[in-house]
Amino acid sequence: MTKTTPATEASATPDWQYYARQSGVTEPGRFADRVREIPASLPEMRAAARQLVFHYRDGGDYAANGIAPDRITEIDTRYAADMLARIFGMSGLPLTAERSPNQRVLGCCRDFTVLFLAIARTHGVPARARVGFATYFVPGYFIDHVVAEVWDFDQQRWRLVDAELADDHIDPADRTRVDPEDLQPSEFVTGPAGWLACRSGKADPARHVVDPGLDIPATRGWPFVRHNLIHDLAALSRREMVLWDNWGWTEPGAVLDTRQLAVLDELATITSGDPTVAEIDQFYATEGLRVPAEVTSYSPAHETPLQVVVKQVAG
Repeated sequence: MTKTTPATEASATPDWQYYARQSGVTEPGRFADRVREIPASLPEMRAAARQLVFHYRDGGDYAANGIAPDRITEIDTRYAADMLARIFGMSGLPLTAERSPNQRVLGCCRDFTVLFLAIARTHGVPARARVGFATYFVPGYFIDHVVAEVWDFDQQRWRLVDAELADDHIDPADRTRVDPEDLQPSEFVTGPAGWLACRSGKADPARHVVDPGLDIPATRGWPFVRHNLIHDLAALSRREMVLWDNWGWTEPGAVLDTRQLAVLDELATITSGDPTVAEIDQFYATEGLRVPAEVTSYSPAHETPLQVVVKQVAG
């Protein structure tokens, strides 16, 4: 069986300890003991996370699931501790128990991932978020998605893990099962890999979207490829941002010059592999890439953008 629990420092990537620690986003706070009740195996951690979030767009009809429409504001819940407070406020069930949809917090792929990271890191398991594009939802499209990476001590590699995906999910393009505990690079394309593929002409930026039917320029094409590249850098820095957060070079109207594009090319080249924490920190220090104290949030729950003060959460 593949091990996801720490063995010895020498048996893992040199920076694995960095990702075994909670960030300010994933820290479960007063719920740490409840989280610790979840067994540390990868299948059980993923199964627990899947029961905690109701996807605000793809989970199904709100009324049929007993969810009040005004709960849509839950999708802006940023920190794991706040998500857990909401979850336990609806039901005191253990986190391993099956929950009805109206006992889950409303969120999206990012929130499944944040709660999975909170569980994994509580057990000292090295895990981090990756922001990019899934190819197993709509044939021919790269759909905005966030998954986790977990360090596999046996195989000495990072495994891409989708905390949201059902065990029996079938890729509609080729009718094969997608393994949510070991996604392949062709199934989940990280933000940097997507940027490089589009820059080289191997992929069409117009096919990189939040939703093929969503006709908002900022949610498709080059602005969105750039958005996910920079969000992935934040995630690698253990700053797991809300997907509709924008700042600096991620702003929809941002026009980048040749020098800035060269920085993004270099960033994508480095982070499409297995970057060191030092390399990540070097890029994160760049003005325009670094998350500021306040970001603009284009939340689907609000008609106008929000200015949100965020914690400087990694350490």
